Amino acid sequence: MRRGMELAGRKALLTGATGGLGRAIAEAMAARGAVLLLSARRREALEEMAAGLPGEGHRVLPADLAEPGAAERLAEEAGEADILVANAGLPGAGLLDDFTPEQVSRALRVNLEAPMLMAQALSVGMVERGDGHLVFISSLNGKAATPRTSVYCATKFGLRGFALGLRPDLAAKGVGVSVVSPGFIRDAGMFADAGAKPPPPLGTSRPEQVGAAVVRAIERDKVEVMVAPLVDRALSHLALVTPGISARTQSTSFSQKAAESVASGHPPEKR
Repeated sequence: MRRGMELAGRKALLTGATGGLGRAIAEAMAARGAVLLLSARRREALEEMAAGLPGEGHRVLPADLAEPGAAERLAEEAGEADILVANAGLPGAGLLDDFTPEQVSRALRVNLEAPMLMAQALSVGMVERGDGHLVFISSLNGKAATPRTSVYCATKFGLRGFALGLRPDLAAKGVGVSVVSPGFIRDAGMFADAGAKPPPPLGTSRPEQVGAAVVRAIERDKVEVMVAPLVDRALSHLALVTPGISARTQSTSFSQKAAESVASGHPPEKR
């Protein structure tokens, strides 16, 4: 039975590295001795980040995962990575009618297709070596739908389902698969970027907790780690098993105002 893997000396590809959550994940993994392959769109930001991380040997692999073929090229450049942390994501917030077909395609490509294709490419070598780990950064929106996030929820429900379905396929081959599902994160992520506040009674977590969750998922081979206060986790589980009740709850003025705050903070040019 697989029991997780040590991070020291392991080569880990991290996408979305320069965002708030990406930085927290990179710092947590580097502190445990991982060698990071940092990917995001801007080379300068990546190089500055790599220089500030503990340890040696960190590399930068700029890529725009919204471009067709970018995920496959990035996986090839990463080579024999021991770990994939698929963290890059677009907010996908807003009413469906507000999206162009191209914006829907971008959200699906970055949030869902790219992680799947990178996992497909990198897991081949992991299986051959009999060792490796794939981590997918989903969201509590992968369990509980909220207003004005239909596109985002579609990608996160899909990503969570992909990871949970892939895990038993790879478990006997020495490769772990984990989902990390943050809730409202202060100072980072789509809600913080929009300047939105969670509706009562929901709370927030810190980016550092997401970094610690990724480390825990890899070292302990966890199926899923949720990063949210107990109330948030309980409500997301309730929404998963009782979608009708959840849908009625989401029609309240508190939920609608919070959803509008998030959507207005992510105008069309950010999609």
